[in-house]
Amino acid sequence: MENTKKTTIHDIAEKLNVTASTVSRALKGNPRISDSTKKAVLKTARELNYEPNHIASALRSGRTQLIGMLVPTINRSFFSSIIRGVEEVANSLDYRVIVSQSNEVLDNEENAVKAFLNARVDGIIASIGKNTQQFDHYKQVLERGLPLILFDRTTPHLQTGQVVIDDYQGAYLATTHLLEQGCRKIAHFTTERKIDIYKERYRGYLNALQDYQVKPNEALVFSGNLQLEDGRAHTKALLRKGEAFDGIFSASDYAAMGAMQVLKENGLKIPEDVALVGFLNEPFTSFTDPPLTTVNQFPIEMGHTAANLFFHALNAEKKKIVPKKTVIQPELIIRASSLKKKP
Repeated sequence: MENTKKTTIHDIAEKLNVTASTVSRALKGNPRISDSTKKAVLKTARELNYEPNHIASALRSGRTQLIGMLVPTINRSFFSSIIRGVEEVANSLDYRVIVSQSNEVLDNEENAVKAFLNARVDGIIASIGKNTQQFDHYKQVLERGLPLILFDRTTPHLQTGQVVIDDYQGAYLATTHLLEQGCRKIAHFTTERKIDIYKERYRGYLNALQDYQVKPNEALVFSGNLQLEDGRAHTKALLRKGEAFDGIFSASDYAAMGAMQVLKENGLKIPEDVALVGFLNEPFTSFTDPPLTTVNQFPIEMGHTAANLFFHALNAEKKKIVPKKTVIQPELIIRASSLKKKP
């Protein structure tokens, strides 16, 4: 019968004729242990197929070196890039990230937070779902004294670390660009404006119009889920109503792509008849025909910042933690879909 007994630090200590505490310190890189002893311990550990007992270590230290990360959806480049940014920082510090997605469903979000807490994660990094209006599940995280960092979709109802893009500025830049190209009847595709990021994008859109003395027209504002099919439906509605429009600023690249499809199907030229700007800088935007002007949100940088805030909170004394909101500046990436005036 195969021997399934796992190697322990005592086995390594016995082979090297040193104490178990010496082996433990050597494996942790303790500076009091000589380099020659560390090398001998690591070599013997490999030879004996030693695997650290992370559960026992967690019980001793009170930390599992696990981060729970909650995103609305994984199949978006924006969120997968943020996950990558968080993991780059976490892995460099020997932490691992457990990812769950809410699919914009409150029950899923609550259950994911509960599962993270049951798994004894050291804290949570999350983006709030579109339909989330109560935050008791997140308050439980804070009540346990665990770090909670919110990114992209945040809320003023939770006093904790937050990382966001300047959504107002991104929308203002996008709308101003369309105005500078000669557009005066600019449609806006948005979603539930109770979510801060979309409130801010709508505010940036309105303020840009006002600064150019263009009267806002609510008939040009459409709310949906900002998916490709929503962009198609909104554009069809514009054409069906006969509402004049010469530009579209969409708060999502996906809805902008839907608009592009319908405009082409109806024989309208982009940008000559209708100029288009999206928001997110999804990878496909540089490959559309014409390539789509969009707002870059720097998701990997957002992930790095969220992870750094997490570790700062994790290692700070509880009384010294000050909820910090970090705002990343966006960049307007101008492509052919909006250039009515050729350079």
